[in-house]
Amino acid sequence: MWISQKMRPAPSTVDADLGVTTIAGSNVGVVTRGEVRDLPVYGPGGCVWMPENGSAVLVIRGGPGGEELCVAGMRQEAPPSGMRPGELYLHGPGDTSVYLRSDGTIELRGRVEISGEVWVSGEFSAAKVTDRSLSGTQGGA
Repeated sequence: MWISQKMRPAPSTVDADLGVTTIAGSNVGVVTRGEVRDLPVYGPGGCVWMPENGSAVLVIRGGPGGEELCVAGMRQEAPPSGMRPGELYLHGPGDTSVYLRSDGTIELRGRVEISGEVWVSGEFSAAKVTDRSLSGTQGGA
């Protein structure tokens, strides 16, 4: 009995590992100790994220026997200067971002496209309006 216990390999104790994505998309391929493909990607509620090839990601083991793997996220970049607890900064490629500040300000960077109607309750000001179709609206620049 002692010999059979010594010959049995010890169960893996690693429940998470860092890896690098090899296949981008909603189900990714990741290399940790070997390549694993078709992993689901999990993130915070309300956010959809598709890791790019070469991203350093966190891979978590779960399920019965720790045999199911998923990609849970990647290391955060440095927060914007002056960011306070409770604020949310969502950034993407090409210097695009949405910044929800604790004072109620919403900052948008990049080209903003709106489908549907826009209603403004309160004051409206614009530094530059280039679309001439806005010239006849109330509250415009």
